[in-house]
Amino acid sequence: MRLPTLLLSLSFALSAVSGASANDIAKGDLVISAPWSRATPAGAQVAGGYVVITNKGLSAERLVSFSTDLAGQPEVHEMTNEGGVMKMRPLAKGLVIPAGATVKLEPGGYHLMLLKLKKPLTAGQRYKATLVFEKAGAVEVEFEVRAMGAGQQKSHGGHHNH
Repeated sequence: MRLPTLLLSLSFALSAVSGASANDIAKGDLVISAPWSRATPAGAQVAGGYVVITNKGLSAERLVSFSTDLAGQPEVHEMTNEGGVMKMRPLAKGLVIPAGATVKLEPGGYHLMLLKLKKPLTAGQRYKATLVFEKAGAVEVEFEVRAMGAGQQKSHGGHHNH
């Protein structure tokens, strides 16, 4: 194998192993990737935010809160299935990101809840939010707003608008 070909092959292999993309945000031991929300209908008062958080550290981290100018009451939420009934609740103590683990905030599970929306989210829009971690501190993230049906296949229960 020629040297340029070998170097190119190694470059692709390393990028695949690292799992990081150009849009990822790294802070300390954390890598934050794929932030997105669904578009909302006019008049909607709630929306959800979804993101993937990887903790490459040797100790657990905690997402304690988040903020955005788009919502009067942003919260970190959990959705669970209890006896066939989907229940959603805020995580008062935040969301633990275990050491060496990846936690996906996605429809039907952990998610960021944008309550008291100040305006609808529209497909193609981007908005900024700040995720606040116990150790890493504040991390500014830009969310992409996707079409209303985005992520629907992962949704559980009757919470299709967030």
